[in-house]
Amino acid sequence: MKKNHKTTDSTKVSSAGNTPDHKTTADEKLTRILYVTPETMPFASTGGLGEVSGSLPKALNADPDLNAECRVMMPLYKAVSDEYRKKMIFLGCKMIPVAWRSKYLGLFRLDYEGVVYYFIDNEEYFKRDGLYGHYDDCERFAFFSRAVFESFEFMDDFVPDIIHANDWQTALVPIYQDALYHLEYTSTVFSIHNIEYQGNYGKEILDDVLGLPEGCEHLVEWNGNINLMKGGIQTASLINTVSPTYAQELTDPYYAYGLDAIIRENRFKLHGILNGINTKTYDPAADDKIPAGYTPDDLSGKAVCKKALQEALRLPVIADIPMLTMITRLVPAKGVDLIISILESIVQKNAIQFVILGTGFEHYEDYFLSLQDKYPDKVRAKIEFSNDLSHKIYAAGDIFIMPSRTEPCGLAQMIACRYGNVPIVRSTGGLRDSIRDCTLGEGNGFVFEGYDAFGLYDAVMRAISLYNDNENWKKLVSYDLTLDFSWSSSAKKYMEMYRKVSYK
Repeated sequence: MKKNHKTTDSTKVSSAGNTPDHKTTADEKLTRILYVTPETMPFASTGGLGEVSGSLPKALNADPDLNAECRVMMPLYKAVSDEYRKKMIFLGCKMIPVAWRSKYLGLFRLDYEGVVYYFIDNEEYFKRDGLYGHYDDCERFAFFSRAVFESFEFMDDFVPDIIHANDWQTALVPIYQDALYHLEYTSTVFSIHNIEYQGNYGKEILDDVLGLPEGCEHLVEWNGNINLMKGGIQTASLINTVSPTYAQELTDPYYAYGLDAIIRENRFKLHGILNGINTKTYDPAADDKIPAGYTPDDLSGKAVCKKALQEALRLPVIADIPMLTMITRLVPAKGVDLIISILESIVQKNAIQFVILGTGFEHYEDYFLSLQDKYPDKVRAKIEFSNDLSHKIYAAGDIFIMPSRTEPCGLAQMIACRYGNVPIVRSTGGLRDSIRDCTLGEGNGFVFEGYDAFGLYDAVMRAISLYNDNENWKKLVSYDLTLDFSWSSSAKKYMEMYRKVSYK
């Protein structure tokens, strides 16, 4: 029996006509997912969420056994290049409500690498430099969240069984489904990629921006203010985080940034699935951003990469010295304080080289630059973001340091393994789920437990010691190169989660 996807009469709020009554026309076993995200690689992205949004839908669609059709919806930012714009198809436009306002919505479609992408167009909100950090971000993403539902009439009768929203910018999607649109037979999933950023605002936005019906204020109220992530957690059919450990950590006040109580209240619908990485983008055997390829059976190209980076950074070209690396945002959550507290001692006492790539707090940037000045033959600090250089550092490095205070999932440790740059991590979030200590049995890196400098120092010294055991080090590097951090296994787990709330 076919099922209708529709809004109830009492909640048809479109300013340009009612949302139509859509019906499924294909195989009833096919699960349709609309992946709603504020950013997606390669169109416009600032980090990990963009990488996930650019990889998971492809993995879902690529596996015929999953019987999934996943499409992606995102804003049409200024950053989306003409290369993609000229291939888009215009589907339609209308005026939609944003609280008391009436705003233009245009919808474009792009078919790209096996995925249908929908782009929400409104130049007032999205034709700007930078994706986030604008004075009216709440209004911009309230518009985007309303536009998700208001766009369905232009989408070739594609109405999703699952709408999957991500982070605070799209937390209003499950809220609006619960309070306004009530699409029948459509469930919502809300993913928390980083709970530190929650969409906190004053109560004045209730009437001025959100436009929720009377009596629904409680969905977003939290501690006397408005918290959009809290509302997404409360209203979504399921909550997902990007690693199993992070899901458990969020019930702890230390990790939850004030939302632990609402997480515990909704623990029955909480899931944690470890992210994957794009193994085509990150492939040391075929990466055109590195000077030589290499495989688990032939590591000679890695030595070429190391020599090339040493030459490019004007470090002494020494083949048998461990190169310690970091690619990170220079912020407290990434454990920068820990590495700063021990780094000079390690540099002084050991024959090593240290290379760091990243930007962040100015006093952190200044520290690494000053250390470079003090130890010009051992330290290089590249205070910038460079995708090309990051690939070169992953390929050239021997030891990758990631001492995060919190890490919902982390991709860098997986990428490091992929390039045989053996990771040192603190046991938290996705780091705990992906890296096992090799000194305690079969493992792929070095792990320390507590957030303290002594633990990190010990892990670094253990790594340097094993590096000097040439034969066993090569075995570890080769083993890391064989690990499967692809999206294929994660995609299967996502489908298992979706089916728990699908009406099919």
